[in-house]
Amino acid sequence: MLDLVGNIEGLVLTFGYVAIFSFVFAESGLFFGFFLPGDSLLFTAGILAQRGILDLNILLVGAAVCAIAGDQVGYWMGTKYGRGFFAKPGDFFRDPKNISRAEEFYAKHGRKTIVLARFVPVVRTFAPIVAGIGSMDYKTFLGYNIMGGLLWTLAMVLGGYFLGGIPFIAKNLELIVLVIIFVSLLPVIYELAKGGLGKGGKEK
Repeated sequence: MLDLVGNIEGLVLTFGYVAIFSFVFAESGLFFGFFLPGDSLLFTAGILAQRGILDLNILLVGAAVCAIAGDQVGYWMGTKYGRGFFAKPGDFFRDPKNISRAEEFYAKHGRKTIVLARFVPVVRTFAPIVAGIGSMDYKTFLGYNIMGGLLWTLAMVLGGYFLGGIPFIAKNLELIVLVIIFVSLLPVIYELAKGGLGKGGKEK
């Protein structure tokens, strides 16, 4: 089995906070960041903080700032470049389906999508871009962005920090991380099962 935790730990131990903060920033709002392991990265970083390898305060503040800043960049890119960028079906980054998925989630949950999307891979990356495309009021977006960034960072990092010391979790860390990834993907799996994400964001 792929040593998922070992790879993440190796990345963090080699590049430190730079790797963590760069990945969080990229996944939060850059077009190409949707494949990055944000949830598992922060959870594992929390465990490393619990072991004294990382500083918890630096980790929390830095990850939150980068998560919020990433969404700000995503909003700006959506406002400036809009749908023109996502106009190449079949392209890994520019497929309009990427925006359709986020739009469907956005239509269902409204403005709180900016908060909820933090906990859904792929949607997390494109939700701020869709907000920019849809010209969501900037002050409203900023408020939800700050709230979502703080909640996501606290949940993932502190989850790893407090749970990492439990013997069962410490011995089965790779399994726990895989469960986190699976649970975070459940909303996407549910929508795919309904066929919603394959309809270009249109209601049945």
